[in-house]
Amino acid sequence: MIRSVIQGVGSYLPEKILTNAELAQKVDTSDEWIVDRSGIRERHVAAEGEKTSDLAIAAIRKALASAGRDGKDIDLFIVATTTPDHTFPATAARVQAALGRPGVPSFDVQAVCSGFIYGLAVADNFIKAGQAKSAVVVGAEVMTRLLDWTDRGTCVLFGDGAGAVVLSAEDGKGATSDRGILSTHLHSDGRHYDMLFADGGPSSTQTSGHIRMKGKEVFRHAVVNLADAVQEALEANKISINDVDWLVPHQANKRILDGTAQKLGLDPAKVIITVDRHANTSAASIPLALTAGVEDGRIKPGQMVLMEAMGGGFTWGSALVRM
Repeated sequence: MIRSVIQGVGSYLPEKILTNAELAQKVDTSDEWIVDRSGIRERHVAAEGEKTSDLAIAAIRKALASAGRDGKDIDLFIVATTTPDHTFPATAARVQAALGRPGVPSFDVQAVCSGFIYGLAVADNFIKAGQAKSAVVVGAEVMTRLLDWTDRGTCVLFGDGAGAVVLSAEDGKGATSDRGILSTHLHSDGRHYDMLFADGGPSSTQTSGHIRMKGKEVFRHAVVNLADAVQEALEANKISINDVDWLVPHQANKRILDGTAQKLGLDPAKVIITVDRHANTSAASIPLALTAGVEDGRIKPGQMVLMEAMGGGFTWGSALVRM
């Protein structure tokens, strides 16, 4: 069996940091209020003129360096983003050009906070089908440009950033002992479209709009859907939660992360949490957390990592990977 093995990881966060204390000068909130409700202490904000593609390219270059590659042999580029440089072409076109690989497929995936899991699943299937021997999947967002800075229910929750992985095809035995992506699981339910969305778009308002969210309803669905996505991955691979070395969840809100871990009966010490440092970066959050875990030595080669996310739409899913 062909497996899609993660050969390298990389991330990028813009230089500018916006703390809770600074945010409290813009909107009626406080550091205590934000930390208590989300666990977030600061977020990064893209500089003027700094685009999603710039963040993506920086993260990919680090992932390629981690993998010991230069990008000239990558067969597929997938950019997971809900904040593209332009309505069209795909942000992936700029990424591909910057990395000197014309001619190979490159496209964007839009599943909001679940975008990286969706992109990982697409890349894995390309590799399994023999249509690519290597791929880059990057989640990159400038979410702060969708924020209404007068809405304290949303403007405190989001930040900008990018995270990437380099995948390569390797032979496996078809067992959970194989390195690589063991399984991916994707879902969506458009009945909840208006619970988390941006109130703009080319065909509706001709603007990008602002993020709008029904927080309590999103929280309730998130804990259930995320736990279900994790359980689905465990059952598909005939393992238990105790076999998982690390849970790398979408970094939306620490209360959601804590609630999901509790529902699964998972030791909180096995959850990689970085939301305090960069807030909710949508599709970038899982690869940001994955990179942090690899670079600080917690996530080691051969360990089993379970990733999960839920985003607007609703979309949700999981991916089980042996590093």
